[in-house]
Amino acid sequence: MSETAQTTDLPAQQPEDQPHGRHAAPAPPVASARGLTKVYGSGEAAVHALAGVDVDFVRGEFTAIMGPSGSGKSTLMHCMAALDSPTSGTVVVDGVDVSTLGDSALTRLRRDRIGFVFQSFNLVPTLSAAENITLPLDIAGRKVDREWHDTVVGILGLGPRLSHKPNELSGGQQQRVAAARALVGRPAIVFADEPTGNLDSRSSAEVLGFLRRSVDDFGQSIVMVTHEPSAAAYADRVVFLADGRVVDEMRSPTAESVLDRMKTMDA
Repeated sequence: MSETAQTTDLPAQQPEDQPHGRHAAPAPPVASARGLTKVYGSGEAAVHALAGVDVDFVRGEFTAIMGPSGSGKSTLMHCMAALDSPTSGTVVVDGVDVSTLGDSALTRLRRDRIGFVFQSFNLVPTLSAAENITLPLDIAGRKVDREWHDTVVGILGLGPRLSHKPNELSGGQQQRVAAARALVGRPAIVFADEPTGNLDSRSSAEVLGFLRRSVDDFGQSIVMVTHEPSAAAYADRVVFLADGRVVDEMRSPTAESVLDRMKTMDA
């Protein structure tokens, strides 16, 4: 089946020449949530992980999500990435109301429009780095854009490591493979859940620098959950959550300004 036929029930991809970068004019949201709630359990045991979140993520921007432990950061990301279903409210990704999709269309949305970078890498141990990078495209039967693939691999410095299995790579190299896998299909948005949580400071800087460059140079849209002010400083904008709600946001963050804001939330 052709790529066009695979996505006939989804709106057309947005053009890739949208304004982007730290100093760009405002662009329309690539993903939005309205009245988003997520409740685990029921009755007195119910946990309200999200309690009515309204948020927009702008196309061609790098957004960090921060908040105290239990604030709903990862739950929000999983609902936005269509990896979990909200209890109520709406999620729109690249013009698609996620709640209206059946299972097959939801699978195509996740496969074709959304990239995801996990803290634990989630690489297939029996495959080489090269095979892990192209795995989603191979499963979808989509042709790899070799020029873009080589650009991503080159920026991440993975060329000499493409034949290696994950157990032959350092943690930083594994996360760079995971980042390449998320980007190689040119998704509308990439979600990254604590992508530097298992990395040392040098490897963290390499991965964050690549995410930053993918926004500035290629117009990618990135949303990253992190607890590290130094990581949030790579973003254009920080959204702060507390008790399942958006309570503040900050543009042009620095590690110091984010840390100061987090201190007031923990007080």
